Amino acid sequence: MNDEAIIAATREWIEQAVIGLNLCPFAKAVYVKHRMRFVVSRARHLDGLLEDLDRELEFLAAADPDAVETTLLIHPTLLPDFLDFNAFLPLAEAAVEEHDLQGVIQIASFHPTFQFAGTEPGDLGNLTNRAPFPTLHLLREESIERAVAAFPDAETIYERNIETLNALGQSGWQALWRKP
Repeated sequence: MNDEAIIAATREWIEQAVIGLNLCPFAKAVYVKHRMRFVVSRARHLDGLLEDLDRELEFLAAADPDAVETTLLIHPTLLPDFLDFNAFLPLAEAAVEEHDLQGVIQIASFHPTFQFAGTEPGDLGNLTNRAPFPTLHLLREESIERAVAAFPDAETIYERNIETLNALGQSGWQALWRKP
């Protein structure tokens, strides 16, 4: 799969699930204003992925937020197992600290088989963090704070998402990805 197809699949996920189901009420404004950067990593090992992450952290920290507010660093092949991906996340967080960006940039994680602790693999709530490919979402904390301040009851988003996904059901989720 080439980079354009990977980005297209990720965009479809954002449009259909993240924005379409309103799983993240903050995503639409950033997406429609074209302030979301999509980067595909072709690293062949974890050290290479960390180097790509280093570059993206530096890029995002230096970029004008009115041009680039957030970055999705996507790796289509390196961490297919969720447990391996999850074990990698402390290294990604350490990279944020190494760049002195704690409190400036945070990482949200998405994976095709994402599973919250204490849930079963088939629990519909896990779909909130299931992307087509392992993805590190680099977010500016300032943007998150602004969005949370503007959204009443931001702490209820997770519960609302579970209700939405339970109402949609597995068949409804699968229908999102069927092309007419």
